[in-house]
Amino acid sequence: MVGSLSLFTVNAVLIMSTDDASRIFAKYYSPPHPPAGVPVNSTDYPGANPYPTVKEQKGFESGLMEKTNKQTNDVILYDNRVVVFKVENDVMLYVVGGADENEVLLYNVVVALRDALGILFKGATDKRTIIENYDLVSLAIDEIIDDGIILETDPVLIASRVSRAPTADTPNMKNIDLSEQGLLNAWEFGRRKLAEQLRQGL
Repeated sequence: MVGSLSLFTVNAVLIMSTDDASRIFAKYYSPPHPPAGVPVNSTDYPGANPYPTVKEQKGFESGLMEKTNKQTNDVILYDNRVVVFKVENDVMLYVVGGADENEVLLYNVVVALRDALGILFKGATDKRTIIENYDLVSLAIDEIIDDGIILETDPVLIASRVSRAPTADTPNMKNIDLSEQGLLNAWEFGRRKLAEQLRQGL
């Protein structure tokens, strides 16, 4: 049905500990505006967050962890949601979508997340590293998904955007002479340049 097509394909991204099934990172997505004619608090449209409260989220997460703990597959249907996941050391990475979402697309997202974190942490993707570098994890996920819309699945590109140092927009202050004589020299230089430009304009 064409009416149910939506760019809002991801309902949630979860990172959970395999040791104690605790939540390390969880982000649930919902479109910023529901479609026309849909009540504001409704969760019955494509891309809507099916778990608006923390209690519902925790219930979903504990059930999901229980269901996937002994699974060998990477894709399951749980609570009428398509869930793709990957195990990395002592953490589970989950990407959750609607029941009619494309499993291959969601799988590409979880693989991109796993590989981007692998690049950022040089292969040491575990609970401790994720907690210590929570900002990088959060930025990487924001590079992949925005409001439930998949933006990027190239792990190298994601990692480079997250880890790149800010470019130097300000001039190098080390080579600037801020003494009284240095400031007088700069003023004199500016005065000469202005005089030259005024003469050229005449």
